[in-house]
Amino acid sequence: MLDLLRDAPIGQLVRYLTRNKIFRYPEEETDFQCPSTYTIEGNPNSTIVNEPTTRTSIEKVSTNGVDGTTAPTLKSNLEKLSDTTSDVDSDLERQTSLGIRRTQTLPYTEERLECEQRLAASRIASIPIVPVKTSDGVTLVDWYNTNDPANPQNWSQKKKAFVALQIDLYTFVVYCGSSIYVASELGVIAEFGIEGTEASLGLALYVLGYGLGPLLWAPMSEIPTFGRNIPYITSFAIYLILIIPTALVHNYGGLMVLRFLAGFFGSPCLANGGASMQDMYSLLYLPYAVSLWVSFAFAAPALGPTISSFAVVVEGWRWSFWEILLMSGPIFILWAFCLPETSASTILLHRAARLRQKSGNEKIRSQTEMDRQGLSARTIAVDAVVKPFEIMFKDPAVMFTNVYTALTYGIYYSFFEVFPLVYGPLYGFNLGETGLVFISIVIGCVLGMIIYLSYLHFYLIPDIKKNGFRVQEWRLRPALPAVFVFTLSLFAFGWTANANVHWAAGVIFLIIYAASIYIILQCIFVYIPMSYPQYAASLFASNDFCRSLFAFAAVLFAGPMYSNVGIGQGVSIVGGLSVLGIVGIWLLYFYGAKMRARSKFAIS
Repeated sequence: MLDLLRDAPIGQLVRYLTRNKIFRYPEEETDFQCPSTYTIEGNPNSTIVNEPTTRTSIEKVSTNGVDGTTAPTLKSNLEKLSDTTSDVDSDLERQTSLGIRRTQTLPYTEERLECEQRLAASRIASIPIVPVKTSDGVTLVDWYNTNDPANPQNWSQKKKAFVALQIDLYTFVVYCGSSIYVASELGVIAEFGIEGTEASLGLALYVLGYGLGPLLWAPMSEIPTFGRNIPYITSFAIYLILIIPTALVHNYGGLMVLRFLAGFFGSPCLANGGASMQDMYSLLYLPYAVSLWVSFAFAAPALGPTISSFAVVVEGWRWSFWEILLMSGPIFILWAFCLPETSASTILLHRAARLRQKSGNEKIRSQTEMDRQGLSARTIAVDAVVKPFEIMFKDPAVMFTNVYTALTYGIYYSFFEVFPLVYGPLYGFNLGETGLVFISIVIGCVLGMIIYLSYLHFYLIPDIKKNGFRVQEWRLRPALPAVFVFTLSLFAFGWTANANVHWAAGVIFLIIYAASIYIILQCIFVYIPMSYPQYAASLFASNDFCRSLFAFAAVLFAGPMYSNVGIGQGVSIVGGLSVLGIVGIWLLYFYGAKMRARSKFAIS
């Protein structure tokens, strides 16, 4: 518990104010024995790497066709390892490859899977990890042993779950903050004398803000100097502060600006949440954590109107913003005392500084310090921001996934304008009852999660354990039937939104819609990092931007479109567009490997 407090923002602040006299790390204690491999004299067992000190580009990982053939199985390697883990001294050469750095830079590859399997087997014996020494004498800091408690992947399951839950709750609050405003739109119209589309801009600008934010926050979190926590805690603090003037503002322009800024500063959950999960969980079981995190993000906008609709009727339209503050404040306090840094690069960067001070060896460096030598701010900015859009326009697979996910996201947010046009005028629901309809999206999300996690547990993970990673397109299999269900459920909802048809019919189709889209997005969000591991974080940021940009537009055009052409015809238009996704997913499944073979960005 003391370690958790020390690594949390409050603990780090106390360390800074006391000049590291309180909440010390082991390397700062007087009785700490510095490992001989990090002293100036060094250790003859350290591996000398005769290569430049900066890491080379990601190696190509070969795979075969969509028929499911794979690289050689990992089983034989694991069996050999289990026979030799007791002999530590004879295994020093292998130990040097057990560092977590390899698993950090290759997030969704066969190499990371094999490395994690070897690490898991070696943890039984707690094997020391010998650091790599480069040809110019630099020692690259690593974990001390395979059970090093500083490594987030060695944390207990309870600690991992507690940290993940904090990020999940934060994600829920920020996403809920977008749609919680919907119940306030009528009050905004009345107070400022504006039209419905202008009131909808408060939702649209918030969504646009958290689409633009990841372009800044995602690259920043990958810089070890900042890590995950600095972008998290600083942006969340600003987010909380912005909520107060948003609830008090008395002019329309100020309200819109504040809504945009709130979305922008709340967006690190979108940009970095998945990366935090990857820091803690092994590749084999990462989908469980990510699926739960996505569920919080997916369900939160649906629950926003439900949370605020009844309260707004009684307390007024400003109350929805106070509800955001009431939900966010306790989470921020919890973060301040209980959210540790999860980025291995950042943890090792600070360890390297402490070891330099303790050992007097100035040639101790972290891998990221070496990687960033000679890199200008312009180069980093181009790689982080420009490169993802270059890939999108040059690579058809990335272009399709960005466009298709943007369409699905836009349809999702257009429902915030559709439901008031359906369940109020056609079925006589009041504001609170209309908000309850959004619970159908949450039920669909839970159903989709159960289906997807069952697929992982009973089929995918056993298959990976037996055969290793299959070709990337294999991960799209659950989406192949789901894309049909998605489109059909849209048409069904649109044409059952009729006073002559019971309201429950539309709600059932909304549940089916939500379950199908959840499965589709899970498949796409695994396919992208597996195919483009070197650019995964930034590609997610560009995907977030595309999704939010279309959702921003959808919020604004949905109301006028459905009012003018009707619910059935309007939903048929977006349903017709979703047919393109059916074609795209199936083409990607059968021809994705050939497209990746021609791409200079993807692994083949």
